[in-house]
Amino acid sequence: MRKTSSQQNFGATWRAIFIGTVLIIPNVYWILDSAGQGFPTTVSLYFNVIFCVFVLTGANLVLRWVSRTGGFAYGLRQGELLTIYVMLAIASSLAGHDVLRVLIPMIPYAFWYATPENDWADLFHRYIPDWMAVKERAFLTEYYRGETTFYQWEVVEGWLTTTAVWGGFLCAMVFLMVCINSLVRKQWTEHEKLSYPIIQLPLELTGQSRSNLLTNKMMWLGFGIAGAIDILNGLHHLYPTVPSLGGRLYDLRPFFTQKPWSAIGWTPIAVFPFAVGIAFFIPLDLSFSCWFFYLFWKAERVLGDALGVRGMPNFPFTDEQSFGAYLGLFVIAIIATRKHLAQVGKKIFRNDRRVDDSDEPMSYRVTVLGLLVSLLFIVIFCKMAGMSVWVILVFFGIYYAISTAVTRMRAELGSPVHDLHFIGPDEMMPRIFGTRLLGAQNLTMFAYLFFFNRAYRGHPMPHILEGFKLAERTGISNKRLLIAMCVAIVIGTFASFWAFYHISYIEGARDWFAGRPFNRLQSWLVAPKAPDVPAVIAMCLGFAITCLLMTMRMQLFWWPFHPAGFAISSSWSMNVFWFSILVSSVLKWIILRHGGVSAHRKLIPLFLGLILGEFIVGSVWSLIGITVERPMYRFLF
Repeated sequence: MRKTSSQQNFGATWRAIFIGTVLIIPNVYWILDSAGQGFPTTVSLYFNVIFCVFVLTGANLVLRWVSRTGGFAYGLRQGELLTIYVMLAIASSLAGHDVLRVLIPMIPYAFWYATPENDWADLFHRYIPDWMAVKERAFLTEYYRGETTFYQWEVVEGWLTTTAVWGGFLCAMVFLMVCINSLVRKQWTEHEKLSYPIIQLPLELTGQSRSNLLTNKMMWLGFGIAGAIDILNGLHHLYPTVPSLGGRLYDLRPFFTQKPWSAIGWTPIAVFPFAVGIAFFIPLDLSFSCWFFYLFWKAERVLGDALGVRGMPNFPFTDEQSFGAYLGLFVIAIIATRKHLAQVGKKIFRNDRRVDDSDEPMSYRVTVLGLLVSLLFIVIFCKMAGMSVWVILVFFGIYYAISTAVTRMRAELGSPVHDLHFIGPDEMMPRIFGTRLLGAQNLTMFAYLFFFNRAYRGHPMPHILEGFKLAERTGISNKRLLIAMCVAIVIGTFASFWAFYHISYIEGARDWFAGRPFNRLQSWLVAPKAPDVPAVIAMCLGFAITCLLMTMRMQLFWWPFHPAGFAISSSWSMNVFWFSILVSSVLKWIILRHGGVSAHRKLIPLFLGLILGEFIVGSVWSLIGITVERPMYRFLF
């Protein structure tokens, strides 16, 4: 549906973009300084962003009420609040646990921690260009030691080149995601009308009708339940004599000590109110599939131990099967979008006037041009770093296939987690081709590209598409929202670099996950790996199972197993959330069975309140911890 001229600039106003830009800086600082205080970007909905929108919405309601009594009409509109939400979500993704929080510590790591024992200097230092890493140990001393200041010109100058090149590389990567989302937006948002469960809370929270979520008693009941639990658990963390109510994981492994049951491994159970709330908006077949396939993987381990095949390295190849499953989800998404993509092709190559792209963030021709320019930048960057062109194309082809699968899954099903730990192209290509074929220069670059492949939890691409869906729901101009997104990408990237450097020169640099890719690189170069045939078979098996599950789902209306549940159930985060998803799915099934759709709709504010209560109180504990520099209760991990 085409927007009217009065709607075209609604929402993504310059004041909304300005407020979002200003709020990005403290938010990325919050994320990068929150070690030990919780990790917002490890689930699909970020509690730091919801906290900011909650405070803005509350202040906005007060401002609008005061201005009305004075005969004025001040305050932010819903579209403006959602523009700020989208900007903060994208910037938080870039600063988060699996993007810049990994990259920035990696930039100097290989040179500061090089020793005669690990022999990194001889193994791979010669493959690292000067513009890609900071190499001078004398310059890095104060960075790792701390107790000084970043604000010296010689210090700033020392980081300038690497910050600019890596920041530009990341901006190009994310802009390419914007282009992909622009090509599929109309099909997934307007034609298929996917449900986008993750956006329900910000959409309802910012609503400005008389039935606003903040005036709903049912919401405040859920808010009170979740908030009270977090307050009690927070006090227990500070004063152990205060009783707690959950707030931690209970491992079932000690109850299974005899073979083959001992093969079950770490199996925690816990009920997190926010996870119960998020899972309530997931379709029942997916929520059922999440915990069913989680238990299926456990059963596979037990059966393998009973049959004596657990001794096979990496059995049962859950990572490889998940990798194949995500590629299967990508193929399914492309097949579902093929007719729309054909129309896009007609507009690009024939300028078919019957294909309307006037409401798109960019015209389809400009979008494809932006995609190609971004890809060319990525190829040139990686080629200058020593990668082969065919390796670059395969690597980023896999990466964007997985990214598109994650985005489609979020749009359709609203999965609360999708971490894919250590199964990106940097891990899978050596297993497929072997390390000798790839060569030392490609493998060295794989180490640096680890930063956006360590896990896919805080991925920016789903938030971009969800932003376009919010625009469609509230009349925000897609073109103006595109400007807000680009501002968020640039400011979020370089504000994250600043925040990390600022903190490091005060407290000493935090290495976080920087060591893993270089230790992995060392092992590859010292002991080259042949192609892993069982792993490749497992990838193909995961792909085939996903396609089979989708086929059965399309042919049999009663089929309860969803292919996305198979893909995400083996992830690390599912260990933490599977029981919460189980509880939520049972509650939803009971509500629908005995109360019907009307009861389900009436209880939606209750479950939104569970999310909001835990996010707001948890955010307060996190901010207190950062302020007093003392670990506080973490409701998330």
